[in-house]
Order: sequence, then structure tokens, then C-alpha cells
Amino acid sequence: MKACSFDSMAVPALFLFLGLTHFTNCVVASGSHSSSSSETTMHTNNWAVLVCTSRFWFNYRHMANTLSLYRTVKRLGIPDERIILMLADDMACNARNKYPAQVFNNENHKLNLYGDNVEVDYRGYEVTVENFLRVLTGRHETAVPRSKRLLSDEGSHILLYMTGHGGDEFLKFQDSEELQSHDLADAVKQMKEKRRFKELLIMVDTCQAATLFSQLQSPGVLAIGSSMKGENSYSHHLDSDVVGVSVVDRFTYYTLAFFERLNMYDNASLSSLFKSYNPSLLMSTAYYRTDLYQRHLEEVPVTNFFGSVMETIHTDSAYKALSRKTSGRADIKISPDKSINSDLNPTADSEVSDPVNVTKPVDQQCPFTRFMGSFNEKVEKLEDVDSLVNYSLFMMLPLLLLSTWFIQQKLGGPSSSDYEKLQAELSDLQTKYNQLLAAHQETCKERGS
Repeated sequence: MKACSFDSMAVPALFLFLGLTHFTNCVVASGSHSSSSSETTMHTNNWAVLVCTSRFWFNYRHMANTLSLYRTVKRLGIPDERIILMLADDMACNARNKYPAQVFNNENHKLNLYGDNVEVDYRGYEVTVENFLRVLTGRHETAVPRSKRLLSDEGSHILLYMTGHGGDEFLKFQDSEELQSHDLADAVKQMKEKRRFKELLIMVDTCQAATLFSQLQSPGVLAIGSSMKGENSYSHHLDSDVVGVSVVDRFTYYTLAFFERLNMYDNASLSSLFKSYNPSLLMSTAYYRTDLYQRHLEEVPVTNFFGSVMETIHTDSAYKALSRKTSGRADIKISPDKSINSDLNPTADSEVSDPVNVTKPVDQQCPFTRFMGSFNEKVEKLEDVDSLVNYSLFMMLPLLLLSTWFIQQKLGGPSSSDYEKLQAELSDLQTKYNQLLAAHQETCKERGS
């Protein structure tokens, strides 16, 4: 009896142990699968989140920094619908601005950064730590429109640029609250778990910017800051004659100088960007963290974050397409005596034939099948889109006639016999009307006489 009781307890325990082991293996496998899938996901789109966190006129340069990066990423191909622009103050409409509705990043006043094509998504007191974290994590209220949301996915590369006043592991917002380094790390972790990005580049221009990256742990993240711990980030030059304050910071100024030499088709690497920062010119040490980033910086173009990933094909006219003969893409050709099933089925070339895949001779096929076969052969031989459109219009005519007949027959339209009956009734009514009209006229004549 004791042996039986021992077995009755041991068997359930054994099944419980095996079940826990299987569950643990599934969890580990799912985690490794998610990480590997993120590594193999194709890069499909770029986004930019540009944040100015400072208010007041004396922080004019921080707004100029952000608008300068905004202009750069738009010039390199990122459209407005994939840029989230957050400006904590409106220097363009400030009463102290001698150039109303204009913002400059240079004392020569040649380039107005605040032009007609600036779309500000968060302005003034909307720029808060809460709204910033909601943008990153996607945890918005239902009333927030799509234009204010970061609608990225697992194939997105995101540029996150922030400028303002900071310190040891914090960045000030509106001079009233702070974004801590652990807040940023937690938001990035949520973004990674929700597959909101493939790669993320964080660029910060503030004092002690490097300390803001200390808590980051998510893979696929690359970070660069304008200064190390204990260092300040300085402005570049002062516009004392008109604006009266500094108009751009040093780190952003030399970042812009690097990008002004490029266009969206250049292949300059992130390594060349990072190496372009001269500590003697910055008056601080630019710091970049790469331990969470899997790729070599020499192999990553700067346009992977600062530009567009759209494939553009230039043509001579507005409607012509590239000819197949001149196209550089390889065409997959299949021999007419081999079907696709022969590549997938290893026994296709054997002596035993598959009765399902046996095709009828051409003379035994119905006329419609022969017509469609010849039509498909002609379509495959087309060299441009114009001919394809002409053939498509030709094919639409019988479909239009067929649909018209169907509507008349199935949806209660009059047939030819019904139409003849209606015509006969109409003629009878017309005859009766003429008779009544003649009788009425005779009556009127008799009364008049």
C-alpha cells in the first residue's frame, strides 16, 4: 500500500515538473524568437522626434537648434507626417523679436528657419514630460489626433533629438519639471517591447548630456551627447545687434555644418559624423554610446536616421515606365516545359504523372480560355505602361456591356416585350386624348355661335 501511495504522488509530481520545464523552454524560445525577428526585420521607414524643452527669450538658441534639425531632416527626405516637432515656446511671435514670424540660427539672417512649411505638433505648455513620454510609448488618449502620434513600427528607424538645459541624469522641461534618465530608459524599453522601432538614435544637446544615457539597456539603441558628465554645452555665437541673444549651440552648429555638405543620396556614415566633432571647437567632449548597437558605425549611412528610405526612380515623362530590357532588376524566367510545381514536387519528373496537373490540349480548351491565354501572352510582352492601359480599357468594354445586361435582367429593368406593351398603351392614351380634345373644341365652337 505504501508503494502504491508513493507512485500515486510521484506521477503527478513528474507531470508537473515536465510541464514547468516545457513552459520555461517556450518562454525562452519566444524571447529569443522576438529578438531574432527584430534583427531580421527589414528597415522600411524613418521617423524623427525633435524636442525643444526651454521657454523664455534668452533660450532663443534652443528653438533655433530644433528648427535647424527640422529643416535638415526634411531636406534629406523625411516628410512632415513622420516628424513630431515639439517647441516649448514661440520665439517667432515674441514681442522682443525684431523679425516677426522669423527665426534664425546665424547672425547674417540669411536663412529663416520658421517659414511657411513648419508644422508644429506640440507647442508651448503642451511640451511636458508626460506628453513626451506618451509620444514615445504611444499611450495617448483617444482624442489625440494621428498627426500628434508617433506611428512607427518594428521596421522604423527613429531619430530622437532633444535640446535644452540639463544636468546630471536629467533634462529640464519648461523650467518647471525634469525628465530623468530612468524615465527615458523606461520609455525606450516600452518602445522596444511594443516593437515601435528597429533602431533608435538619441541625440542630446545639453549640459552633461552623456549622463542621460546611463540607464539605457534596450538593444538597437545608439546615443550621442554634446558633453560628458561635469561638462557644459556652450552656445556658438551671439547676435548682439538685432536678436540680442545667442542663436545656436556649438554641438548643433557643427552637426549642421556636417549635413550641409550632404544630400539624400550621399552615403556618409555615422562614424564620419561622430568623428567630425572637434573637442576644441565644441569646448566639450562629444560622447556616444554604442554598446547597445549591433552594427558597425562605418557601415551605417547617416541617412538611415536623418533621411528617407524611399526608392525613387527618375523617368523622362510623367507616365512612362522603365522598359524591361533596360531595367536593372533581374527577371525570373520559367521554362515553358517546366511548371512551378515541378520545382516544389521532387517526383514531378518521375514516370508517374499527376492526373490533377495534366493540362488539356489547346484545341480542346474553351474559346474563353484560349482568348485569355493569348491575352496574357501579349501582356507579358508589353514594354511600357501605355500599352497595358490600352489593353485594360479594351477588356473593360465587354465587362461594361455584361454588367449593363445583368442590371436590366436581374434588377427589374424592362424587357423588350414590356417596352412594346408600354408603347402600345401610350399610343392608345394619345388617341383617346386627341378624341377628347376634338370633342372639347367642337363644344366650345357651338357655345360661341
